[in-house]
Amino acid sequence: MFSFLGGYRVRIMQRLAALVEAMRPYHWVKNVVVFAAPLFALALGLGSLLRVGWAFVAFSITASAFYLINDARDIEEDRKHPVKRHRPIAAGLVPIPLALGTATVLLGAGLVGSYVVAPWLALTIGAYAFIQAGYNLGLKEQPIIDIMVIAGGFVLRALGGAAAAGVPPSGWFILCIGLLAFFLGIEKRKAELREVGEEEETRLVLQEYSLSWLRRMESVVTASALMAYALWTLEGADTEWMLVTLPFVAYAIFRYQYLSERGKGETPTEALTHDTGMVLSSLLWGISALAILLLVR
Repeated sequence: MFSFLGGYRVRIMQRLAALVEAMRPYHWVKNVVVFAAPLFALALGLGSLLRVGWAFVAFSITASAFYLINDARDIEEDRKHPVKRHRPIAAGLVPIPLALGTATVLLGAGLVGSYVVAPWLALTIGAYAFIQAGYNLGLKEQPIIDIMVIAGGFVLRALGGAAAAGVPPSGWFILCIGLLAFFLGIEKRKAELREVGEEEETRLVLQEYSLSWLRRMESVVTASALMAYALWTLEGADTEWMLVTLPFVAYAIFRYQYLSERGKGETPTEALTHDTGMVLSSLLWGISALAILLLVR
């Protein structure tokens, strides 16, 4: 009897562990962009940080809900992918009803909790959920639009952080975030295509892309992102001393391209957190930007 109960408990714990893995908490690091607007506005009081902290949680659990929905919907395609076939849902470790039920709870918690904190935050969470739903229902199979949806998700995260902190975002801020996010989306597709090969049978949208086309897109967006950031430091920032941070941004962009060429850009969070060059450039950028803002004010 006790042996049976012990085995049942172990199976429950294993399923819960697989469910948490399917939620991809390691991707939550992408949601730190919610702190960008409060950081540059130096809205770093305890109350502001708590509200932005909830924005981080709300975007994280909302994103996890759509990871579950996406994996449940793409289960057959993921089983053909050399890496994605090991995901918990594709591998059969998490039943589809459990995944979808958990996703519903997470979505509800994200929306209701955000409305309590700040109605505008709930609006951005709702918009984020809307475009993610569109992504799962077919936009992810539309070339270019799929990358634009990925970029839009980052912009909404940034706007959500601004809403939670009560900080009005500038046009320069939105432009820089959007272009950098579009760059990451292109690199993600490029790394995915290099991973599976241009001739292999895989998800439909990858069959629409080619490495040569993605590299042309990459050139345009990279130049635009660097120029937008440089112009922001000169025209939109509180001080032109922010131009000092441009080399760190340039290095991070080119370093990410370097990693993508070696097939390491499919998962941005891994590249941003496991590569020494990316980690150091991000830290140096953050420290120098914060120091300049504090000294100016």
